[in-house]
Amino acid sequence: MEQAAERALIQRCRTGDERAFAELVDAYKDLVYGMVWRLARDRSQVEDLAQDVFLKVHRGLPYFRGEARLSTWIYRIVMNVCSQANTRRPREVSLDDDRGGRPIELRRDDSAFGDMELHDRLEKAIARLPEQYRVLIAAHHLQGVQYEALAEALGIPLGTVKTHLHRAKRQLRELLEES
Repeated sequence: MEQAAERALIQRCRTGDERAFAELVDAYKDLVYGMVWRLARDRSQVEDLAQDVFLKVHRGLPYFRGEARLSTWIYRIVMNVCSQANTRRPREVSLDDDRGGRPIELRRDDSAFGDMELHDRLEKAIARLPEQYRVLIAAHHLQGVQYEALAEALGIPLGTVKTHLHRAKRQLRELLEES
């Protein structure tokens, strides 16, 4: 979303226009759900955590200063909500489903089996990364968040983001080679 359209949408939301907020949710739901999915330890809470994120966005819009992009601000809210949820509740792992009950949307032909296996290995490897690395991999490589936006959202220098991403990719590569 371009910045002028983003500012206009924010202004409409601030005036109480519920349709504007619905547009905001529609524009950012994939980002929020994708990030929550990768950061939440309890996969059964993804829907609740995503709703909590949008509730915090709704309540926080009057205080949003616009110094950062809206997506960066929302990304930070996702990280805070998931971090709080992960510290409140110990990790529970289902013995029946090593994907944590996540529905997988796959093509139904035989040629997709190799892709499905690779996707499963990748998901498992990402889940084994430390949280800070999982956040960076999910944000940058899977959601397309730029280095600068990550640095701003995390409150760390740009060089640190690049270093952590390099280390995360190296660790992910090692995990994939093990499996």
